[in-house]
Amino acid sequence: MISQRLAGRSLQTRLGLAYAAGIYAAGVFVLVMVAVPLASIDAAVPKGRPSPSTVTGAGPGIGLPQLLIGSAVALVILIPVALALGWFVAGRFLQPLRAIIATANVISAGDLHRRLGLGEPTDELTELGHTLDGLFARLQASFDAQRHFVANASHELRTPLAGLRTLLEVALADPDADIGTLRSACREALALGAHQERLVHALLDLATSERGVTRWDTLDLAHVVEGVLASRRDQATQKGIGLAEHLSPAVTAGDAGLIESLVTNLIDNAIRHNHEGGHLEIRTRTSGTHAALTVTNTGPVIPGDQIQRLFQPFQKLAPDRHGRGDGYGLGLAIVHAVTRAHHATLIAGARPGGGLSITVRFAHGSRPNRP
Repeated sequence: MISQRLAGRSLQTRLGLAYAAGIYAAGVFVLVMVAVPLASIDAAVPKGRPSPSTVTGAGPGIGLPQLLIGSAVALVILIPVALALGWFVAGRFLQPLRAIIATANVISAGDLHRRLGLGEPTDELTELGHTLDGLFARLQASFDAQRHFVANASHELRTPLAGLRTLLEVALADPDADIGTLRSACREALALGAHQERLVHALLDLATSERGVTRWDTLDLAHVVEGVLASRRDQATQKGIGLAEHLSPAVTAGDAGLIESLVTNLIDNAIRHNHEGGHLEIRTRTSGTHAALTVTNTGPVIPGDQIQRLFQPFQKLAPDRHGRGDGYGLGLAIVHAVTRAHHATLIAGARPGGGLSITVRFAHGSRPNRP
């Protein structure tokens, strides 16, 4: 019953009572250590002889009854003193925690730019504040990325819809439209619909990748690459791109569908943003404790400071990287999301003569430990 009542009180009340109990116990201990020797000395003095405490010239002495009464009064006075000291110490101890709670309430209300900013001294509470600041920074980055993604997705989806509407309105407004004109408008409408469908599929792939891995299966990266290349060789041949394959066994664990999506987007990106008569090299290997996949392609020169931006959704280097117009700026974003979901390492670098070299390192043969 007592523990239930204490659990319903504030933390300062509970800490104050705990500190007061400690202070009171220390006071009782000191009184006992002083009173017991004095009482034993008083009891050892023979009757009829003066006690050491009543020696002539030393003033009136303190007998055992007076000692007990004084100790009882001191213990009674110590109760409010211990409570006051315990309450004060608890309040001082909880002051940084109150600042954390107040700032966290402001941040949770919508001001994600606020930070706790706890300074010295460095203790457990300030470490908690630094951890929360890092958490708030990641939340702000996540929300900003989400808003940016929604805005870009809305723009990308609105463009084909607006084109489709314009196409149909023009066809309907033409009084001289014949069957050939209407058929041509329908074909263009189907092409716009296919474009929009591919964009929606890319958005779904990105959302699935960012959701994380729910199933871990053992697979060989070399087999995954072979399966993807089987459907991409003709496309590379039509563009005059030379393929070089160096596929050694590279066993890892992960979601087979997500890893296949990663490989597909890497190869598609290397073909789409390559030039006529270019080169594409794909390599799988086992290196130490990692299974690595490397895709290297020729193409336009990419500034080094622009590489990381290309792994964000809807980010393209320049209009001439649109290729045939079927790129959405989502391929490398999907690669980045799949890599992060598998706790893998992504290394990207620009080739001096143009193009990219991208390496993804997975944990070799087993599920990685979650960081």
